[in-house]
Amino acid sequence: MHIITERQFLHLFHISQKGSDKGSDSEKTYKDFIQNARVKTSGGFIPLKQYIKERKIPITDIRELYENIIHRDEYLSRFYEKSLKPVLPLSITESPMPITNINNNSQVKYKNMIRNMYYIDILKNTQSGLENLPSFLSVLEDMYIHNIIDYKILTPSARHYIKNGRIGSVLSSYFFRASIMNPYLVYSLNHRLLKGSRIFTPTLGWTSYCYGFLECPFVTDYVGVDVIPKVCKTTTEFARQFYPEKTTEIYCQPSETLLTNPGFMKKYAEWFDVVFFSPPYYRLELYAGSKQSTTQYKSYSEWLEGYWARTIQLCYHVLKKGGKLCYIISDYKDGDQPIMLVKDTNKITQYMGFRKHRVLKMHNKSVTVNVNQDNNDETICLFVKPDADASVGMR
Repeated sequence: MHIITERQFLHLFHISQKGSDKGSDSEKTYKDFIQNARVKTSGGFIPLKQYIKERKIPITDIRELYENIIHRDEYLSRFYEKSLKPVLPLSITESPMPITNINNNSQVKYKNMIRNMYYIDILKNTQSGLENLPSFLSVLEDMYIHNIIDYKILTPSARHYIKNGRIGSVLSSYFFRASIMNPYLVYSLNHRLLKGSRIFTPTLGWTSYCYGFLECPFVTDYVGVDVIPKVCKTTTEFARQFYPEKTTEIYCQPSETLLTNPGFMKKYAEWFDVVFFSPPYYRLELYAGSKQSTTQYKSYSEWLEGYWARTIQLCYHVLKKGGKLCYIISDYKDGDQPIMLVKDTNKITQYMGFRKHRVLKMHNKSVTVNVNQDNNDETICLFVKPDADASVGMR
């Protein structure tokens, strides 16, 4: 498990892709920048000099951008401090947030450990499934290393923010970063609502579930599943390093395939108090790897049947009677097509035998995923496994 330091992070933007020095900033004159930089558009690359002329961009605005590029460490240090610097020693000291105000942006400092461990995956490798939206880290590498400027950085609104010393607002708002579940939110939900000691998560959520649950003093066992080998390895190392007194087991395979794992099915039959996760929002975010559910199941209906229904069947099998299933999900729009995840997943969950218990809202200002684009709330769905077996199995 590697934690990147501020110095290492800054160094990423002072070397070429091949690792050779690109020369000191003092050697890169403003004139060279105007002459050699290119603008990346949806239609290809355009020389910056030509783009300035065609769009009638004031040269003073370009000078402001150039100064930000030359003095990149000022922004990069602020970004590291705010978004990547881990809270150490690793301990959640705040009281759990109230159940009436579940907010993924409360005490965001606890996200930093997660984002640090997976900075390449979260800031670069995970892609948006909604549009041709470049990843945050790719844009920084292009701008700071290769003299390639994304056209959005040169829009009037972006130039306005840059002139007012807020280039960070442009970069964080305009470019894609994978979403992160706040470990403090997971910690709070277990304290206030779930109250589980034996926990199963059908995804690992970039290790954030493990972090949040194992911070609860009454949690004794954590079992998680994921298809990304790095996430499985890092979560195992994380738990062993910071919570060696607790029992942790990680399975690296699609959650739905555990139904055909006799050892798992026998060992964990009606064993867990709580199952918790925020599943892939179908194609809202596209993760690396050939075993991802969006790779395995090509259509939404196939995804619901092949991934969701089978995963819920697994959850029913491993939960004890009276145990709680909790997942966080939201509807969203894929172009003009609404993806009604809440209704569709809940329908299957109830068909599999779970009893709907409660619905809560989670605020998350970092992403807008709802069909109503002005609404940043996601849905917390809580179900209970009845005392009497009501499972209907697979259709």
